[in-house]
Amino acid sequence: MPSTANVGPQEMPRNLELVNLLAARNERESIQIAVRPKVSWGGPGNAGVVQVQCSDLCSTSGDRLVVGQSIKLRRVVPILGVPDALVPLDLPVSQISLLPGETTAVWVSIDVPSVQPPGQYDGEIIITATKADAEIPSQCLGKSEKHQIYRDLRSCLEMVEPIDGKPVDEVVERLKSATTSLRRVLLSPLFSEFVSYNGPVDMMEEDAISSLSVRVKIHMTVWDFILPETPSLPAVFGISDTVIEDRFGVEHGSDEWYEALDQHFKWLLQYRISPYFCRWGDSMRVLTYTCPWPADHPKSDEYFSNPRLAAYALPYSRSVSGGDAAKDYMQKQIEILRTKSHWKKAYFYLWDEPLNLEQYESLRSIASEIHAYAPDARVLTTYYCGPSDAPLAPTAFEAFVKVPKFLRPHTQIYCTSEWVLGNREDLVKDIIAEIQPENGEEWWTYVCMGPSDPHPNWHLGMRGTQHRAVMWRVWKEGGTGFLYWGANCYEKANVPSAEIRFRRGLPPGDGVLFYPGKVFSSSNEPVASVRLERILSGLQDIEYLRLYSSRYGRDEGLALLEKTGLYQGPERYTLEHMPIDAMRGEIFNACRS
Repeated sequence: MPSTANVGPQEMPRNLELVNLLAARNERESIQIAVRPKVSWGGPGNAGVVQVQCSDLCSTSGDRLVVGQSIKLRRVVPILGVPDALVPLDLPVSQISLLPGETTAVWVSIDVPSVQPPGQYDGEIIITATKADAEIPSQCLGKSEKHQIYRDLRSCLEMVEPIDGKPVDEVVERLKSATTSLRRVLLSPLFSEFVSYNGPVDMMEEDAISSLSVRVKIHMTVWDFILPETPSLPAVFGISDTVIEDRFGVEHGSDEWYEALDQHFKWLLQYRISPYFCRWGDSMRVLTYTCPWPADHPKSDEYFSNPRLAAYALPYSRSVSGGDAAKDYMQKQIEILRTKSHWKKAYFYLWDEPLNLEQYESLRSIASEIHAYAPDARVLTTYYCGPSDAPLAPTAFEAFVKVPKFLRPHTQIYCTSEWVLGNREDLVKDIIAEIQPENGEEWWTYVCMGPSDPHPNWHLGMRGTQHRAVMWRVWKEGGTGFLYWGANCYEKANVPSAEIRFRRGLPPGDGVLFYPGKVFSSSNEPVASVRLERILSGLQDIEYLRLYSSRYGRDEGLALLEKTGLYQGPERYTLEHMPIDAMRGEIFNACRS
């Protein structure tokens, strides 16, 4: 099944086909394997256990995409009955319990390194019905299984024998590949009584094995395009530091606190997202910062110079007491950062959706303080209306369009809600007409509670293409950045493993794009949602469209969206996956060297 399918427990089986994938270098491509038991072979309430075994993807010239490094498997777990959480599975072999009459999905992700040689890669995932807690007579192993072990051991030798005089990088890669092959041998049925986590696994008689195994063949074309390491579109996503403090029991400013924030920052970079930490003050004032360490700390340069980070937020807090000391401190921080080459990535996000004249005036006042130290500083403001008590124009939309004129020069990034546009995409030109790019101004957009169905957004239960279409919309409308208010804003809890509850008053999934690992296992690593993976896919689609437009012009890029039926407007985009493959295939054919 494609990555845009929502594979629920009642998903009916269909014919198994060869999986055909296309990926650029530095890109992640994902598919899903839906597994449904025809009969039960397990205990009461359990259809039975399947063993899922994954091979490397290999090219004819001997290059590999290695299981555990490039290839990851995760189980799709429902949240409020909707398939969403992606819980990691052991590699290269793991076991899954199936429920009678229910479909279970496995999410397969393949990350292609930037240095991967282009070519055709093949591999397979073998899913075998097994009996847990049974003895395994090793003589039950058939000739094909023995031959596979023989081939794996031989390939280990072939990988490590010719390493004399090779560069260190190549030796490391060869050892990693050999390790993977050896691990696969150790996890083969022959040794399962020694390594099985759920007791020994009975792989049954040879003739039974072939009838109880399903082989999912995967073919991947890796092409020469390399997705830029620094995302072309800054996508800045908020992480609530107070949610982390409460749930993980870490005290603000403690070593454990820095460690928790550092883990979240690094983990989110893989999604082409530029994270910022945040906490809300009165009247939607917001304190935002990408790096928890001060500007003169070595970590600051490490964070801000990271090529995967497209933009970073700097904090600006007026201290309630000792105002001058706080101001001096902020001035020094800004002075240090302005000397750095990464300063062009910096922005200040001070107020979330100001509503009235008092809030707009406060925002202007703080921004003017910042611009007094740093005239070239960028201030970002999110808004969906002008000040309600001092209308800027006769109608609400006209007043909204006039906000840049009202806020200038106190804002450089005008970040507007997609909800305001409704299905009137033609209104975009009115917004853009008010922005002055020649003076360093930018137009970004955001989604939150709105827009609602059928418009693109990231709420739980929306269609897969609806999630992915958020970024198609950004590209078509011509915004140069995107903001999302929160990725971990679930209800407060005081233990890491507490059940996830979405905030009352918000659509399910709004403000939550990943889950604490401890909810599902003993791991501390965050668990991604299906929606977060689709956000990554949308951001990767933008790189494809940018490549195509750089060769053939933006008008041709827009024509391609129309021609493939991918995206025409917030109520007219594909519900099926096929146009996605068509768009990517067209770009591959037109742009490959």
